[in-house]
Order: sequence, then structure tokens, then C-alpha cells
Amino acid sequence: MRARVLGTVAVTVLTLAGSVLAQAIPASAARHRPAASSADLPAHALVGYLHASFANGSGYLPISQVSDSWDVIDLAFGAASSPTSGQISFTRCPASECPNRESDADFLAGIDAKRAAGKKVLLSIGGANGEVRLTTTAARDAFVDSVSAIIDRWHLDGVDLDFENQSLSLNTGDDDLTHPTTPAIVNLIDAVEALKARYGNGFVLTAAPETFFVQLGYQFYGPGPNGTSDPRSGAWLPVLYALRDDLTLLTVQDYNSGPIMGLDDQYHTMGGADFHIAMTDMLLAGFPVADGAHHAFPPLRPDQVAIGAPADAYAGNGYVPPATLDDALDCLTKGSSCGSYQPRGGAHADLRGLMTWSINWDAYSGNEFADNFDSYFG
Repeated sequence: MRARVLGTVAVTVLTLAGSVLAQAIPASAARHRPAASSADLPAHALVGYLHASFANGSGYLPISQVSDSWDVIDLAFGAASSPTSGQISFTRCPASECPNRESDADFLAGIDAKRAAGKKVLLSIGGANGEVRLTTTAARDAFVDSVSAIIDRWHLDGVDLDFENQSLSLNTGDDDLTHPTTPAIVNLIDAVEALKARYGNGFVLTAAPETFFVQLGYQFYGPGPNGTSDPRSGAWLPVLYALRDDLTLLTVQDYNSGPIMGLDDQYHTMGGADFHIAMTDMLLAGFPVADGAHHAFPPLRPDQVAIGAPADAYAGNGYVPPATLDDALDCLTKGSSCGSYQPRGGAHADLRGLMTWSINWDAYSGNEFADNFDSYFG
């Protein structure tokens, strides 16, 4: 995701070599409580980020003016007071940057109105500039308490985890995604489980990692046996594995990415339907991690997966026009228009939908992304 800058910045990905043969893996009373179950999402959902704490070049959009097309609204962003404090705050965009922002009272009323209409409104934590590393149990506990306070203050349905850049990495020797030992990984898992326990089944949990932290794990996992790989490689995988039963949606960012090897052992590059198909298929089919000797990442349910794409060319590298995105959806949901890549995980009509950065950029570009979603899914 992008924060406080206009334009696009590509995430640097190391040049990688080698491959492995992929096989599809078989398949408190006074506290605010989210009212609706996470299962109350529509069969096909549209997820978008709302610039709530900054303008980001596309302009501020009051939440009451967000189109009804959006089923999940992620308020961007909650940020840490320091990377390792665990203390998260949510500060609304200042009037100097967002002169048309609504009052706090109107903002809260807008959230309540969206939720009354069946929409989910979440706090998105992190972003491109928001490093969060829960390296201690004290940071873990501060995270739980401070995030809970924000959820309660603004009547939110849950959280979106948008941990990027240096937020997650694996320590040397932490090579089993089913039993992670890196403190920042373990503490994040514990913190999210504590939030889910505090708020119950209505708590909505989404995550929007970059491909570097998920699909790259097919080739490389953490620093590797020789300590020569980037320790962030695949670092989201143990978190997703541990929280797979609590995860409402995974919306990997299929943008701002370097080439990533798919299950066909070929590199796939963003900017076409092929990239979205190959990256999403990895989530639906599952994949062996690193050289295949250290467990596998199991497939997610199709209803847990939404494709992440930029709303327009200003929003991020890897933008594709609606017709190209429709080709990817045709392949993944109907088994048609697949081009050279045939999904190992098959076609899934119940794929949940789409995510975009961002609602603001889509409004700036005439609502092309949302209108296409409505047209495609009816």
C-alpha cells in the first residue's frame, strides 16, 4: 500500500534463481463488539482502502460518500508510535491536508451507517510507511490494548493487517512454518488470536501482504540454510498458517512486485492477467515451501481469497485495465480465458472477489474499478 506520496514506487525484489517441482496440496459487556459474523460478507465482495489519515494525492473522501459498491472498507492506516512499541494509534487526516474532512462525529456516524447497511469497516494497520515489529511480549500486549481501544472508539468490525517492508522477517533457524520461533512472528499470531478471543466470531480479520512475503516462499523461506537469502522471504506464511481458521480474507497485493515463480516453475511478471492468475492459484492450490523439504503451505478456501490490484495507474505499479482483470477472473472462476497458465487449483466460482488500493484513487479515476466489479459479478 502507499502512504503520503503521489505516484508509484516499485518494491525491490532480489534476483532469484532455481525452482522446485510444484504439486497442488489437497485440500466485555461494555466493550464494542462487531455485530455481524465474518461469514456475512456477500458471496462476492469488493474490498478497498480509504485514505483516512492522509490525502495521498487523490483527495480526501468522506466515508459517507463512499459508494455502496464497497463491501469492506479498510481505514488507512493505524500506525505504531515506534516500530517495536506495539502502541498503535489512528489519527484522522489533518484539516490542513484534508480541508473537506468531516468532523469526528460525522465520521463515526458514517461508519455506523455503513455497518448498518451491512458493510464491514476495518482498521488497516501498517502500510508502506508503517513498520510494526512485535519483538517483545510487552509490545504484543500494547498492540492488543491499543488496537482494541481504536476498534471500540470507532465501532469497527475488525482489523486488516498490512505489514510490509521490515515488519516481518524470519530469524536464522526458523524454518518450519507450522512452528515459528521468531518472536515478532509468534507475538503477532498471539496478538491477533487475543483480539479474536476478545471480540468473538463477529471479528473480521483480513491481511494484505506483498507477494515477496507469501508466494516468494515457494522458492525461498527466510534466510535459508546458508543465511544468504532475504530473511523477509515468505515471512507471512507462518502467520497465515497459524491464523488460517480465523482469517476472513487474504488479499495479496499483486502489484509493486518483482517477477515471482509460479507453480509452473516459470517467472510471472505483473501487468497482465497471467500474473493475477498464477499468484492467486498458489493460494488456492497450496505449495511446498522453499526446496520442498520444510512443510507446505496448504490451500486456502476460495471464499478466503480476493485478488489485489491497483485501482488505476497512479495507485501502484502493475495496473491492468478492467478487461484484463476480467480475463483473470474468468480463468480463476470459470476455467476460461486462461492463456498459457492453467491453474493447478482448478476453477472456483466462489472466489470471494477483488481488493484495490484504493477507494480514493478509484473515485479519482471515475469509479472504473468498482463499476467493473459490479458489472462482472452482477
